[in-house]
Amino acid sequence: MPELLYAVALNPALPSGLLGRLIDAADADEELALALADRPDLGPEQVRRLAARDRETAARLAWGGLLRAEDVDPVARPLVALALLDEGRGDPAWATALARHPDPYVRMRLGACPGLPDEAADLLAEDEDTDVVGELGLHTGRTDLLARLAGHPETEVRRWVAANRAAPPELLTALLADEVQVRRQAAGNPATPGTAAARHVDDHPLVRQQLSEHPGLPAGTYHRLAEDPTPWVRGNLAENPGIDLALMHRLAEDDGYDVRRRLAHHPAVPLDLLERLAVAVRIGATLLPRIAGAEPAELSRLAGSAEPRVRMLVARHRDLPAPVRDALAADADAAVATSVAPHPGLTTGQLTALLDRFGTKLATAVAANPDAPTALLDRIASTEPVPAKALRAIAAHPHAGPEALARGLASVDRRTAEAAAGNPALPPDVIAALAREAWSAGTEGSGSNR
Repeated sequence: MPELLYAVALNPALPSGLLGRLIDAADADEELALALADRPDLGPEQVRRLAARDRETAARLAWGGLLRAEDVDPVARPLVALALLDEGRGDPAWATALARHPDPYVRMRLGACPGLPDEAADLLAEDEDTDVVGELGLHTGRTDLLARLAGHPETEVRRWVAANRAAPPELLTALLADEVQVRRQAAGNPATPGTAAARHVDDHPLVRQQLSEHPGLPAGTYHRLAEDPTPWVRGNLAENPGIDLALMHRLAEDDGYDVRRRLAHHPAVPLDLLERLAVAVRIGATLLPRIAGAEPAELSRLAGSAEPRVRMLVARHRDLPAPVRDALAADADAAVATSVAPHPGLTTGQLTALLDRFGTKLATAVAANPDAPTALLDRIASTEPVPAKALRAIAAHPHAGPEALARGLASVDRRTAEAAAGNPALPPDVIAALAREAWSAGTEGSGSNR
């Protein structure tokens, strides 16, 4: 059964009659069943039928919010019951029985579920399997239980307690006196008092690495950590929300390339410093937090920079004031134009002009624009050779035309073909043909994983 037929099973435009036939085919095909379980339009009977197929499909339906507690037998399907408990939609009465389940994996998964009844949590705390107890130690919010587990003889359990942000400050302070593996977790836990954690500024490198992520240390401790010989420590520090302006300027001169790159991702880095970093390090195609939170006047100033790498930072924003967006769309630098081309609100004329100016270099970025019209997408898809990433973007685009989608379906690139098969703009007769092929394959019993 071709893999793109699993994608058509998710197509929102799949006719209801064909959906029923695909559910028939799913009896013999686990992957098809899993794909169908992600559909939000399944009726109660369809959900029950898919859930009866296997536990993986049932668990997928539970995580998706389609399976109800009354449809699940926790004894026969413990992993499905766990999925519902994890989502807060299971019956709390299941928890005590599952805490006695013979499979340690089931008990471990239960330990991560929120809101466990006290009886179930107490049973897990006494479990003979360290992984089970450790999972509980990481997730429980009960302070009395955390106090018990902090004295557990196994290091692994104490380590997870030290990482639990619900642990009381005094307990985390005490765990700072434990062995290295435990200390490192407590040192980086934001719930650990900063003054207590700061005493470990000269500790083992593993402890310092975690300590450098703590957001509540005294300023002097951060400056000490900025002198650390380990680049990882200084890199963590560069993204730490607790560092001050003076330290940001100091880290901007750090000889560790990754330290400066990570500083650029700090949400409070000053814009003048960010402009310097944009030239000094390769930031990548990402919207930086400081740019995402910039005021319109700040965006306008940066968009007028003489440095194209600074203008690129702004061009990746997807909610620019119209004048800023339009100025960047007219930018002479290809990299800036590539960054702004997917911005919503650009007109057909602007997108066409971008494609005329830069050709296939901008094809993928233009095809990713949600407002790109069908005619422009057809133009890109008919280019020889069409850039592979551009065709993939077109295959997923809601404005894609029949010819472009046909080319996407015929692509040797799996992701492109699957995107086209799942596109609701696909002509109904093509959707029907693909669905019938899937049904035929299923009724012949192919691909069974039962």
